[in-house]
Amino acid sequence: MSSSSLETPPRQLVTVTGGFAGTRRNAFPSARPPGYFSPDADPAAVKSFYEANGYLVLENAFSPAAIEALKAETTLICRGERGELPDQPNAAADEPDDSVLQRFLCIHFPHKCSDVMQDAIRNPATVQTLTNVIGPNVKCMQSMLFIKSSGKPGQAWHQDEDYIPTRDRSLTGAWIALDRATVENGCLWVLPGSHRPGILWEQKWHGDRRFDCAEESVDFPYRDDEAVPVEVEAGSVVIFNGYLLHRSLPNQAPAGTYRRALVNHYMSCESRLPWGKTPEGDHNAHYDYRDIIVVAGRDPYAYRGYADIQKPSVRPSGQGGCDKWGGGNRKYRDEAKAPA
Repeated sequence: MSSSSLETPPRQLVTVTGGFAGTRRNAFPSARPPGYFSPDADPAAVKSFYEANGYLVLENAFSPAAIEALKAETTLICRGERGELPDQPNAAADEPDDSVLQRFLCIHFPHKCSDVMQDAIRNPATVQTLTNVIGPNVKCMQSMLFIKSSGKPGQAWHQDEDYIPTRDRSLTGAWIALDRATVENGCLWVLPGSHRPGILWEQKWHGDRRFDCAEESVDFPYRDDEAVPVEVEAGSVVIFNGYLLHRSLPNQAPAGTYRRALVNHYMSCESRLPWGKTPEGDHNAHYDYRDIIVVAGRDPYAYRGYADIQKPSVRPSGQGGCDKWGGGNRKYRDEAKAPA
């Protein structure tokens, strides 16, 4: 939801920065758009594009075998074979995998129950790029596993820093495509350069069935028709800044089609992480959430120790209501109003 006028033509927001993008092996998309790089790309070219636009695509970061292992692990997690998920019955032995997968939109913190998911946090090509765009010392605090079968909703415009605040604006998402992500099946859309002002835009409830129960960023000076679809091949990683406005639309591909993605969030080790409620007796400026994994360099706050706080949880899709994500006041426009 943008405040930009529709009376003027849409702007081309991508800043093309040039440089060696690496040796391309992917056939999809058919032409390599600006911002798509291979692991052998010039690091200066990668960093220049990221700083200007707030995102980049790292192609071929994961091998086909690694992607197949992640997809198989996704099925095992959804079936309850990596531990019981809250409010979700374990699948019966004879229930087909497709039936099980279609129950889920997203599972938070899958790395807490799966070594395969945790290993993906340390993927060498991804970590190499993160040290380029963040700095030499990098930690991870979150993982999210999106299953997004056909018919499942997307997520409205938002900035990840609204949910995970960092003091130095170093929050960075790494969105790993487990399936080819297309416009049809609900790929990411970004507003290039929207990270640069460093503004966290207000959020409001959207009431739009295209999206899940999370709120929508509003009143920013960009238009929907200025957004860029980030279509990627499986094994690619979309890396983006925590202030970048991005969204996804529903999976409108034929039944039985998935747009699975594993999303991990990283930041600099130098920044304390005031995530969640500050413990009683602590000060906001001193609080440092310690359920983290250091993936590169050193942690200057290692003396504080580490914690095991989070457990896997299931994100509501909006089907059945949003009571568990923001309360009963979040009603979709097509929901009948409760009688007075």
